[in-house]
Amino acid sequence: MTRSQGRRRRLTPEERARVWRQWRDGISLDAIQASLAVSASGVYGEIAARGGIAPAPRCRGSRTLSLLERQLLTLWRVGEAEGVSMREAARRLGRAPSSISREIRRNGSRTALSRRYDAEVADARAWTRARRPKPCRLATHPALRTLVATQLCSKWSPGQISAWLRVTYPDDPEMQLSAETIYRSLYVQTRGVLRRELTAHLRRGHSIRRSRGRTPTARSGPIVDGVSIAERPPWVDERAVPGHWEGDLLSGTKNSHIATLVERASRFVVLVRIGASKESTRVVDALIAAAHQLPEGVMASLTWDRGSELAQHRRFSVATDVAVYFCDPRSPWQRGSNENTNGLLRQYFPKGMDLSNVTQEQLDQVALELNTRPRQTLGWANPGMALSRLMRGVALTG
Repeated sequence: MTRSQGRRRRLTPEERARVWRQWRDGISLDAIQASLAVSASGVYGEIAARGGIAPAPRCRGSRTLSLLERQLLTLWRVGEAEGVSMREAARRLGRAPSSISREIRRNGSRTALSRRYDAEVADARAWTRARRPKPCRLATHPALRTLVATQLCSKWSPGQISAWLRVTYPDDPEMQLSAETIYRSLYVQTRGVLRRELTAHLRRGHSIRRSRGRTPTARSGPIVDGVSIAERPPWVDERAVPGHWEGDLLSGTKNSHIATLVERASRFVVLVRIGASKESTRVVDALIAAAHQLPEGVMASLTWDRGSELAQHRRFSVATDVAVYFCDPRSPWQRGSNENTNGLLRQYFPKGMDLSNVTQEQLDQVALELNTRPRQTLGWANPGMALSRLMRGVALTG
């Protein structure tokens, strides 16, 4: 093996651009590597170094000298004894004399033997110098950095933290920042601001930021006499009236499961312990008990996917007087609130966890945390407040 064969080839700028373009489109690492005919470690290293966040495209500042202007400075031999003076060159280019003097001093020849200014060399030096990143606000404000890290450890999302800061410090712009700044400080470790370990507190817990290009699929099961979601009253889609819920199972290892119920209008969450089985009798018994614990009128309908765990849906409806609707096959977006909530729950119950050991008391505590978190979709109110407000409105109009 030659020395060049044993060394990983570096990606060219064109290949690097293609890697990020395909990554944004949701293409897998293996597919990207195959399309470029480069090593898998090279592709992964490029993406992992920036936490999956594509670098911003570079562009020249409007006030910097262009390559054409630098070429004219070379042609006029500015800076040399027999060349055009810097003041005259500035007049011809419509620039300040100090700008020309600074250009020659910074980007001209650095050797005592040659005083000649070279446009190509000068342009490359200026382009390299412009790569220096500016420190982000979290790097220059320790108090803000501590607040953000504390809320991340409490499993708040960057969006929730950003909104909370705006409400808590409305008159102090220095204590406010965008959710994207938090994400970038977590994933782009070259910033050296927030520890990479804090990504474990994010909803998905990924070490790199994933593309949203892929669409998950829902399982289908044998449901007899199930009422399609197409027959659900259309006004339920408007989320203006409370009482309409979405449900699903969150699965762990050893055939362990948790039932997750989400009220559509308020995003209020109820978690139900199922244990080490998803046999329909066990699931329906647990759902009936949970529905009976809710105040009267809080649950009017339940939308579920076509999993066999709800094969006894008719028994559930008879026992609770709750209508049950089933989504179309492979259509998880028809239960969007529930899908989003299951993503939130993976912060507490990651994939690969045995859920049969989780007690109902632990589930109630997790549900309490979710129901007291501010939510962007609720105008940064929390689900508990939203459900109470909606139920009071129903009582007044009733």
